[in-house]
Amino acid sequence: MAKAFGIIASTPRRINIRGLQDYRPAAAFSFCGRYRVIDFPISNLSNSGIDNIQVYLHDNPRSLTEHLSSGRHYNINSKKGRIQLLYGKQGFINDIYDTDVSEYLTNIEYISRMIQDYVVIVPSYMVFKQDFESLLNLHIESGMDITMLYHKVDNARDHFLNCRYLNLDKERNVLSVEENNGNTKEKNIYMDTCIMKKTLFMDLVKKTVEYSSAYSLTQMIDVKCREGKLKIKGIAHKGYFAAIDELTSYYDANISLLEKDEIKDVFRHDWTIYTRTTDSCPSQIMESARVKGSLISNGCTIEGTVENCIIGRGVHVAKGAVVKNSILLAYAKVGENVILDCQIVDKWANISKTKELIGKPYEPGYIRRRDIL
Repeated sequence: MAKAFGIIASTPRRINIRGLQDYRPAAAFSFCGRYRVIDFPISNLSNSGIDNIQVYLHDNPRSLTEHLSSGRHYNINSKKGRIQLLYGKQGFINDIYDTDVSEYLTNIEYISRMIQDYVVIVPSYMVFKQDFESLLNLHIESGMDITMLYHKVDNARDHFLNCRYLNLDKERNVLSVEENNGNTKEKNIYMDTCIMKKTLFMDLVKKTVEYSSAYSLTQMIDVKCREGKLKIKGIAHKGYFAAIDELTSYYDANISLLEKDEIKDVFRHDWTIYTRTTDSCPSQIMESARVKGSLISNGCTIEGTVENCIIGRGVHVAKGAVVKNSILLAYAKVGENVILDCQIVDKWANISKTKELIGKPYEPGYIRRRDIL
């Protein structure tokens, strides 16, 4: 395998997930009960033999740094690889200067020290499985300047509205990278994943600042592409793909994994998704409980009814409670005879005095962290 290092970019400023993002970045969001969103890009890189990974941090980084820790749980070769946590410059007078390019420029010295010839850039707010070894080989064989990964969707009118898409010709050469404004249902959604030589990456970072301090790397790539100064190939991604770009998409991405075919595509014996483990006792499903079509993490106590739910670690659902179509994060408590439907309940929330909270699949409710209702 040709040498490459990985960059996991911080969540773009255009992504603002109300509620959840007040306490942690999107990369640290709980996913499928026991994982974090960042586990997927790091596992993809690790499984592809990429052991040198730079993770760029932004607002509220505590939970993310705590979860990543030394990075040993990601099966990274500690003798030749590591996870490097890097921070961008803080205290901008205006948020328009707060771009991924500003973060790369702040840490350009560390990027220049990387001995690998290529860089694989992946997002911290998307969930998918990808073998980067084969993608890197395709990139090298093609002779292109940049290879971009995309996922073709047929619901772009009302989904992925905070994402960009690739405008391709018949040979899948990229003509432009544009914002999804919801004008058509079929789009090639750009997965914020690309491969290029390290020297080209550093050159683009410097040219972006010269062009506009408010531009992101993707915007600069689009400029150079339209000018015909870059040869870019688009590669289609197959399989499960979720962009956590709003609260509803976070809800949909989790609930969709209750489908057997979806979860089999994400979690495979030949492609491990690594995470930081938490040792605790097995969950207790009491005689009074009724559980159907749900994922229950360890350490839970279930006495009531749970249907079509994602239940995080240490959750307690009391006797007589009914929880349906909901996501309960770690250590949440649902009191006796409480009814929840289509809710996202954040960590340590306690719902006992409010007896009924009903949301809708296209507009789920959110209960704040540590709140008492």
